[in-house]
Amino acid sequence: MPRYPTFLWPCLAGLTLSAALSAQDPGAAGGSPRFQVELPAGAADRALDGRLLLMLSKNDEAEPRFQIVDGAGTQQVFGVDVEGWEPGTTRVVDAAAFGYPLESLAQVPAGEYFAQALLHRYETFHRADGHVVKLPMDRGEGQQWNRAPGNLLSTPVSVTIEPASRAPIRLRLDRELPPIPQPPDTKYVRHFKIRSELLSAFWGRDMELGAVVLLPRGFDEHPEARYPLIVEHGHFPLSFGEFRESPPDPGLVPDYSARFRLHGYNRIQQEAAHELFQDWTGPDFPRWLVI
Repeated sequence: MPRYPTFLWPCLAGLTLSAALSAQDPGAAGGSPRFQVELPAGAADRALDGRLLLMLSKNDEAEPRFQIVDGAGTQQVFGVDVEGWEPGTTRVVDAAAFGYPLESLAQVPAGEYFAQALLHRYETFHRADGHVVKLPMDRGEGQQWNRAPGNLLSTPVSVTIEPASRAPIRLRLDRELPPIPQPPDTKYVRHFKIRSELLSAFWGRDMELGAVVLLPRGFDEHPEARYPLIVEHGHFPLSFGEFRESPPDPGLVPDYSARFRLHGYNRIQQEAAHELFQDWTGPDFPRWLVI
């Protein structure tokens, strides 16, 4: 029986909760650690809104932003809402910030950490129902705050947490995440974006509906044919990840899946995706359109 992979899109609860920001009262956090994050003067041409995240990791195996997960292996993150953040100024993240898994910076043990700050940028929407809301618009990354193009972040640095210290730890948002390259169309996989009149009118800005279409064998050769339709509503997929036209990468380094407790899960995924391609394009496989 063919193995067709499914994907888990973990969502980290709590990162969009509102929390107080002690930007005007640096001493409000008492003797707990305090981070001062700079938005450089040239980082933006206007004041920014968003969620300012501070991440602390005990290792440098990956950037801290990639080590915040919904599981026991997660590192630490704290978040505060920011509005009207002017370039060339700083904001403070201290014990008032909401954290995960520890709730407060005051609870972080003393020691050496790798620190990183990230601004998850919000956009203002003037909705047709009269409400004005600020939300993070998806920018092709599938609502992943640690990969969203346009987000600003700092280069990870090694810091020492000393709760009794009164000196702030300074971080600088010196990088901007670039746009995500769009996947190319192939003989079997096509990508579409269609402007939605209804959604655009409601949200007060252009809104598009996106679709990835998997075409059956012989589709281009038989334009008069009609096919059964399968519709799967994914979580903002960039492309059809379960369908791979080339064999698995020979030099792929096996990874470890904590979910399945096995090594080489990335190769299993590539093998299954290529197996689907082989079956899909075979002479006797049923012909469908998959959206």
